[in-house]
Amino acid sequence: MLIYTYLGYPLILALIVLFKSNPVKRGDFQPFVSLIVPAYNEEGVIEEKIKNSLNIEYPRDKFEVIIASDGSTDGTNEIARGYACADERVILLKFPRNRGKISVLNDAVSKARGEIIVFSDASSMIDPKAVRNLVSHFKDESVGCVSGVYKVLKRDLSPMGKQEDLYWRYETFIKRKESQIGSTVGAHGSLYAIRKELYPYPDGATINDDYIIPMRVIRQGYRVSYEPEAVAFEEAERMEGFGRRARIGAGNYQQLKELKALIRPLKGLLLFEFISHKLLRLCSPFFLMIAFGANLILFGTAPIYRLTLSAQLLFYLSAVVFPLLGRIGVKAKFAMMPFYFILINSASLMGLYKIMRGKVVWKG
Repeated sequence: MLIYTYLGYPLILALIVLFKSNPVKRGDFQPFVSLIVPAYNEEGVIEEKIKNSLNIEYPRDKFEVIIASDGSTDGTNEIARGYACADERVILLKFPRNRGKISVLNDAVSKARGEIIVFSDASSMIDPKAVRNLVSHFKDESVGCVSGVYKVLKRDLSPMGKQEDLYWRYETFIKRKESQIGSTVGAHGSLYAIRKELYPYPDGATINDDYIIPMRVIRQGYRVSYEPEAVAFEEAERMEGFGRRARIGAGNYQQLKELKALIRPLKGLLLFEFISHKLLRLCSPFFLMIAFGANLILFGTAPIYRLTLSAQLLFYLSAVVFPLLGRIGVKAKFAMMPFYFILINSASLMGLYKIMRGKVVWKG
């Protein structure tokens, strides 16, 4: 199951694309666009984000940037206010208390003028042509949501930067293939767009907006496409942290409730994608534990099981060695990928614990 989840599924998608392809009918399309940036105490990046947003190549009279400040207590509001006074395209929505990302998005969307809403994180910098490339998909009336691409910057300056880069390249491959055969499952939170009329106004307790919102678009009979030329960049060090991964893991468990929408009425291809891309990923920590336990039981029954147990022990040992050697300044490149793999699966388990206790808040 682990081999299928991480290797088999991407290969099957690549094979399906050879025989079944449903390309988006892109074209020149220039509706009014509202770029919404949720922000909570982002004074370190908000000025760069606003400057980056104002440099996006899109008609000036059809574009606005909404900074939705979720009860920020640092200099975020002052910085955004300065730009709002200097440029009519910048709008500051200042909310008095911190309520969480989804509540802020709901309020910001209701006030946005755009026919198309683009969401982007404060720490993600957008390629100048990205919005135009996203919007071109909406020329196709079957498209309700479009995801951009997540790319990692300064990967060499972060301990896990190369692993993050590899992971997002891997995710990009999967999402691109899913989109080519119909609809991708979810979007990248750093940059995605939706028709305003389809925005579902999720419950404020929602964690992973970049999955729940696209899935609600699919529920309404539209497809979610993927645009590899709409790029958002983020530094590797901003993408790290066990707590961040655990929150994402909690959101992944929360989004299992979307499964019922793919069963009644049955959406076979999307159900296949959901199970393979989402559900089985959540099962991976349990697959790992079952494989290790079964291997212990089978250890003395045949030489092959001694070999597989040795391989598992070496894998886990290298994951433990990586942080220990890192503390004394020794680089252990051989252990980076095992450590990263164990890290994300451990965070998934922590996410399950958090969601069961109901102690997860996803800040703006």
